[in-house]
Amino acid sequence: MTYYSVLAVTPVTEDWIADYAGAANALVEKHGGKYLARTTNHERLEGEGDGAAMRVIIEWPSKVAAVNFMNDPAYLPHLKARTAGSISHHFLIEGNA
Repeated sequence: MTYYSVLAVTPVTEDWIADYAGAANALVEKHGGKYLARTTNHERLEGEGDGAAMRVIIEWPSKVAAVNFMNDPAYLPHLKARTAGSISHHFLIEGNA
């Protein structure tokens, strides 16, 4: 079953971004993921709250692939840098069967 990572990311520092982007791209691909959107061009159509600077959607072939990406030892230092250098919210969403 397909799963989707949906992220809202607002950097509070840019120190982590240069090292993060290339490594994350390679690791997403390694785990079978595919970026569907990675953009600062988005708008709220409903609801209230703080807006994120960037929205990211990644398609995964399975929940296991998404979890394996998040737990990959090669990703963990980049995850730590992103979460320390940004306000991030990451949701894993089950796709339709």
